[in-house]
Amino acid sequence: MPTFTMDSRQIYYESHGQGKPLVLLNGIMMSCASWKPFIEALSANNRLLLVDFLDQGRSDKMVGQVYDHGIQVQVVRRLLEHLDLKSACIAGISYGSEVALEFAVTYPEMTERLILLNATAATGWWLGDIGKAWNLAAGSGEAYYHTSIPVIYSPAFYTERHEWMEKRKELLIPLFGNPDFIGAMQRLTDSSENYDLRGRLGEVQCPTLVVSCQEDYLTPLKEQEYLAAHIKACHHVILPNCGHASMYEQPTLFASLIAGFAGLSHTKFDI
Repeated sequence: MPTFTMDSRQIYYESHGQGKPLVLLNGIMMSCASWKPFIEALSANNRLLLVDFLDQGRSDKMVGQVYDHGIQVQVVRRLLEHLDLKSACIAGISYGSEVALEFAVTYPEMTERLILLNATAATGWWLGDIGKAWNLAAGSGEAYYHTSIPVIYSPAFYTERHEWMEKRKELLIPLFGNPDFIGAMQRLTDSSENYDLRGRLGEVQCPTLVVSCQEDYLTPLKEQEYLAAHIKACHHVILPNCGHASMYEQPTLFASLIAGFAGLSHTKFDI
């Protein structure tokens, strides 16, 4: 099991394929295992690097600790250093996109390109209160599921793929009832409470792709419009009829956008 050490804590990571390094950062409920359906596509022309943040997957847990996104930014830095990589394309979805953005403003020299999916520049009142609702539902797997999961998807997907959603429910309710998992989720949620990079977006120096979803009710479209308006050299794509879980609702587009932008060899075309 590949790991590296950061401040005596073990961090789990995976490396797939060869080529320019592409780091793909997890959403809050995810782990490296969540990316299994995408590994072949995203490692075809890139060295795909996956990593479990602290309190995720196979990485060490932060029981009794209070932290913010800064510690996860250091996880990404240490990953690149461990692999002797000077820089990489950094991509992330949701929680992972926030860490990716903070990494880009903290270590611009280590960020070749930036891909932000379902991202926000700050935890506002809307997202903050959603996080508080998740934490209040902890203690009951069923309550946590019904509080956190339906809003992640577009209504059409949730309805049309209801059989798939029911299978997800069977899988997730026992997991959400696990006190170790839910304790880590509460700490991860709390780590976003004071997240705010609105005053630092001008510090992003690399070509950036911002991806929105038309029916994202966690990080609505206006959040990505704000990012696109304040980040230099930024491209903005909107996926129609899609909710916050873009990797599940539009997997082909999701993978194509990441692979295409990460693999592009030019930042400007003369036409």
